[in-house]
Amino acid sequence: MEAAGAYDPSKLTVEEKKNLIVRNLEEVIGEDRLVEILKERNLKVYWGTATTGRPHIAYYVCISKIADFLKAGCEVTVLLADLHAYLDNQKAPWELLNERVNYYEFIVKSMLESIGVPLEKLKFVRGTEYQLSREYTLDVYRMATAVTEHDAKKAGAEVVKQVSNPLLSGLLYPGLQALDEEYLKVDAQFGGLDQRKIFTFAEKYLPHLGYAKRIHLMNPMVPGLTGGKMSSSEPESKIDVLDSEEDVKRKLKKAFCEPGKVAENGVLAFTRHVIFPILDGRDFVVSRDTKYGGPVAYKKYVELEEAYVRQDIYPLDLKNAVALELNKLLDPIRKKFDSDPKIQRTRSVGYPDDTCKPKQQAPTAPVEEVSAAASKGGATDISKLNLKVGQIVAIEKHPNADSLYIEKVDVGTGTPLTVISGLAKHIPMDDLKDKKVVVVCNMKPVSMRGRAIFNRRAPRSSDVNNMLHVKAERGNETMAFNNSDELQSLVLEVLGQAVGALSLIGETTESPEDT
Repeated sequence: MEAAGAYDPSKLTVEEKKNLIVRNLEEVIGEDRLVEILKERNLKVYWGTATTGRPHIAYYVCISKIADFLKAGCEVTVLLADLHAYLDNQKAPWELLNERVNYYEFIVKSMLESIGVPLEKLKFVRGTEYQLSREYTLDVYRMATAVTEHDAKKAGAEVVKQVSNPLLSGLLYPGLQALDEEYLKVDAQFGGLDQRKIFTFAEKYLPHLGYAKRIHLMNPMVPGLTGGKMSSSEPESKIDVLDSEEDVKRKLKKAFCEPGKVAENGVLAFTRHVIFPILDGRDFVVSRDTKYGGPVAYKKYVELEEAYVRQDIYPLDLKNAVALELNKLLDPIRKKFDSDPKIQRTRSVGYPDDTCKPKQQAPTAPVEEVSAAASKGGATDISKLNLKVGQIVAIEKHPNADSLYIEKVDVGTGTPLTVISGLAKHIPMDDLKDKKVVVVCNMKPVSMRGRAIFNRRAPRSSDVNNMLHVKAERGNETMAFNNSDELQSLVLEVLGQAVGALSLIGETTESPEDT
């Protein structure tokens, strides 16, 4: 990617600057105001990130847009929103706040440097540098006299953690984010589409305090590796910036990437919003076996997408190409981290619960790829199924379906998985509690009765006698096998009498269509 500093914004027209600022955005509120400002001077814009969970590669979507802003001559401020992180249901405990801010600053700056963004063109600000001032605090109180509880809750619905008994701090969050626009003295705020309700909240309430409306620039929400939102709280849905080269390849191989489909394809979306803007006109090369046509290069994303829809490019070829480009970006960050004991300590102290990584599994491919192969008459490779042994630790009736149970299943990854099964008419709840079960962990997310799940189908009554539970001495293991004979032996060794088959639910903020 050509460094942002290599561009000369003074030689760009107003239209060229605007096109750089808005390219690849999902929505712009106040585009007319944007044009009027560009006719007079360069735009002042800020991007804020709450210092909660460890940053992942989806941050490159914002980072690459920051490079566009700089090319267009914008004055860019990066807000490390430490106070927001604390207010959001204490996602960042107060005693860890400083360490997490330091870690975020290191990672964000390193990501910017990895794509050639000169740091001297940016201004970094910590929220607590001004949000604890007398003037800001008084404006928080003034805002509180104007905002209704309904509007505050609605504004934070997509961003603030939603709980049954919300804290007052979460209701304050949108008001503070609105005030940041005034106190950072910017013309525009940049964020993801999930911020839209906060942005419209700011447009409504800042004038109540005598402050001007700002422009709002929104990125699309890039799907995670499992098809839903990429989230720091879901390790397998995201790739950490410091993941090893092998982990990057492993997670991408397991990623949901349905052949010929663009929707909910996180791998393809990443090439569009990160890799192609970073390559900036250079070729994106997909290596293929010579019997499938050999390597092929694309200068534009639309060419790659068209080839993928035609299935000229297969999922594994795309994943390998993305892994190669991504590791080029992450390698200097990993080396910088490995050579800095101070920042290593910062991460260890700031994220004490992340010190133990989950046990690595053998690479597996999504169920959809197995199904696609079978539908074309090819061999069904059972070894691609990601099966884990887990224990049901909690179970309840589905509120919207008498035939379904909702279970919590411990598969040894720390947080129990939420699982759905169609066994309510066949097996009493008490008979399932504490049972060991096999869970299929790489299925496409859909929706069942208002719950986002990975399996489209609950078991029929005729299936029940053929379903299996696991001997009590076996658990929290990944089941690996090479062929059907080995699978049969494993079943005889590990599995016992029939009680049920379960399908993994994805805890996602997305809303797939009901099926």
